Amino acid sequence: MIRVLLCDDHELVRRGLKGLLESDLTIEVVGEAATADEAVEAAAELKPDVVVMDVRMPGRSGIEGCRDIRAQREATKVLILTSFADDEALFSAIMAGASGYVLKQIRGNDLLDGIHKVAAGQSLLDPSVTARVMARIRGTHDPGEPGDLAELTAQEHKIIDLVAEGLTNREIGERLHLAEKTVKNYVSNILLKLGLLRRTQVAAFMAKRHPGSDSQSWD
Repeated sequence: MIRVLLCDDHELVRRGLKGLLESDLTIEVVGEAATADEAVEAAAELKPDVVVMDVRMPGRSGIEGCRDIRAQREATKVLILTSFADDEALFSAIMAGASGYVLKQIRGNDLLDGIHKVAAGQSLLDPSVTARVMARIRGTHDPGEPGDLAELTAQEHKIIDLVAEGLTNREIGERLHLAEKTVKNYVSNILLKLGLLRRTQVAAFMAKRHPGSDSQSWD
């Protein structure tokens, strides 16, 4: 029997997923959660085989919830659900330890098949994308290659300058009138796009790209 925990902030979505999953007599829905924090707590208590997690959640994201769930129990696999394809969220999901990343529009039978594969230790992730992420983690990806900064949005350009100046997420949020958690998500995406692992690497990266300049204005 595959024990599954459902995590989605919409009760109707959870109800629909539960009905689908329980149509498979080899799957048991052992719990539900409406937030990432609830999912982390429930996963610690129920020890499910698979957590089906929506990527967009109120408060902390499903990606952050996945990272915490995997950190506390590697045997629990996480299958991320999303409403639309997002390469950056896919990168984040891989780095957070997700075993799969599928669109909510997936056919019911395909979702059931995916849960069985993930529970069996298989991955639903594209091997080529996984390889690129692992290259970044190992440091074989060159963050200085042309075009990296061009991948950033205007808001991300502003934030990376402030990170390079040494400002904390809270200070950046106050400067740009953003929530601290929003800034944290921006910083995570910036590091991912640039192939960096820590925010402490940002200042050195910016200095390398713009020698002789403390920061770069992107207004």
